[in-house]
Amino acid sequence: MVKKRDEISDAYKWDLTTIFETDSLFEAELTSVLSAIDDVPKLSGTLINSADTLLTITELELALMQRFEKLYVYASMKNDQDTTVSLYQEYQAKVTGLYAKFSEAFAFYEPEFMSLSQEQFAQFNIDKPKLQAYGHFFAQLFEKKQHVLSSAEEVILAGISEVFGAGAETFEVLDNTDIVFPMVQDDMGQEIQLSHGNYIALMESPKREVRQAAYEALYSVYAQYQHTYAKTLQTNVKAQNFTAKTRHYASARQAAMSSHHIPEAVYDTLVDTVNVHLPLLHRYIKLRQDVLGIEELKMYDVYAPLSKTDYKFTYEAAVIKTQDTLAILGQDYLDKVKRSFKENWIDVQENKGKRSGAYSGGSYDTNAFMLLNWQDTLDNLFTLVHEMGHSMHSSFTRETQPYVYGDYSIFLAEIASTTNENILTETLLNEVTDVQTRFAILNHFLDGFRGTVFRQTQFAEFEHAIHEADAAGTVLTSAYLNTLYAELNEKYYGLSAQENPEIQYEWARIPHFYYNYYVFQYATGFAAASALADKIVTGSEQDKADYLDYLRAGASDYPLAVMAKAGVDMTSSAYLTDAFKVFEKRLIELETIVKKGEQI
Repeated sequence: MVKKRDEISDAYKWDLTTIFETDSLFEAELTSVLSAIDDVPKLSGTLINSADTLLTITELELALMQRFEKLYVYASMKNDQDTTVSLYQEYQAKVTGLYAKFSEAFAFYEPEFMSLSQEQFAQFNIDKPKLQAYGHFFAQLFEKKQHVLSSAEEVILAGISEVFGAGAETFEVLDNTDIVFPMVQDDMGQEIQLSHGNYIALMESPKREVRQAAYEALYSVYAQYQHTYAKTLQTNVKAQNFTAKTRHYASARQAAMSSHHIPEAVYDTLVDTVNVHLPLLHRYIKLRQDVLGIEELKMYDVYAPLSKTDYKFTYEAAVIKTQDTLAILGQDYLDKVKRSFKENWIDVQENKGKRSGAYSGGSYDTNAFMLLNWQDTLDNLFTLVHEMGHSMHSSFTRETQPYVYGDYSIFLAEIASTTNENILTETLLNEVTDVQTRFAILNHFLDGFRGTVFRQTQFAEFEHAIHEADAAGTVLTSAYLNTLYAELNEKYYGLSAQENPEIQYEWARIPHFYYNYYVFQYATGFAAASALADKIVTGSEQDKADYLDYLRAGASDYPLAVMAKAGVDMTSSAYLTDAFKVFEKRLIELETIVKKGEQI
């Protein structure tokens, strides 16, 4: 039975009092920031009067954003830890409204800056040398020049930003709070409440009847609410397409990727390269069928463990293994990892109303918090190491860069996390000699690759297709979304859509479809991480130093340039091809073990 939050020990909860000691202090800061924003509109029309005004207003905007982010982290994480608490729903709504007000107040900034000539800007840098610290920040603004609207238009867009987020917010409330899943039986035959947190564990059950029952129960609920989910997703897509068109981008994808200086060719290269290598996925699926001894594999068999080895980790054991594994990155890195455990950066256990999944969060002025929904599985060990990668990336960046560059693009984010996963895989394979345990590790790696590279690319194809469809005037009904998703799933897995009807509803439960072209970066990140992990494990001390410099770089340079300095060229398909070579190498080892019958 899923516990209530007050039934869980504080040792397994994150400590948000390090952000605001009390709710009252949060409310006071919220009021203070609101008051400060009220004074901003009077600055309109003065931004480029002089070098002094440009510096003063720029630093004011950044300072208020820094304060806002701290408020947002507190409100959103308080809400995520228990979405049934109305007070924290209210807090989250208030900070969402605050951001809309902030955006509206500073809507004059970009249009006024864009009227500044390069010659005048160069003179400003001479008049006020402190402006040079923001050189890369201003360079990115100049690149957006053709996409910035008039001050009046920017005010309108800022004012309706809260409305544009309604689809995603409705999805979160529906999916995390209102939806109630049926009771199902676990491996022991006990009746349990199906939840987001225990679904994957049930899908990894060695008992096929348990997997099938959980799978059918979950998707019966999504089938029931498919029309509502279709409307929330359609609303989100329309908002992104409208914003892109209004800002004179060719597409929502171009708008999303241009903001991080990533060419669309990177996206297309990923999809094309993965499609070329789909036979490897089909080969792995066939191996699954053979090992499981199933005449006709179903989608609910895709997560079933092939290994009978009981290779599990309690949370306490996972903490030790995480520290031992990541020690390879040096003492500074390891010290930060130990701090995250000691200082309660992590919300570990599932509780009623808690947001599903896992993430790393925080802001420039807070710890790099992590949310988990812990189960004692090898997969959860990898999740912990993955989120730790994000949090260490955040910590190194924030300790090295000023606030203006104290974050990093989402394109870089998934590389740090999946590098940690690849290091863990290498570590485990180097430690383990017995065939059965190696089989379990290889199985996990191949499943992880399938879930990160193949699956996220499938998601990326779906996401781009629905944006293009909406832009072309197609109504994103549940019937349309179901058909599109089923066809893509059949292409990727080689499993008949007709024989796996429930999978057509999977799009409805994927929160990342609301993240505006985020998912492709899981796949590119995993592939790039494969190259970086190899350098860390088998390379020189300089390779490790280059990697830590990447973690420290933040937003001080463009993402592709940061990666090039770390030794990976992401404009080429070579890093993807190399990743598929690793996948095939480990697939061959698994196939060889199966052929010899040594996995039993």
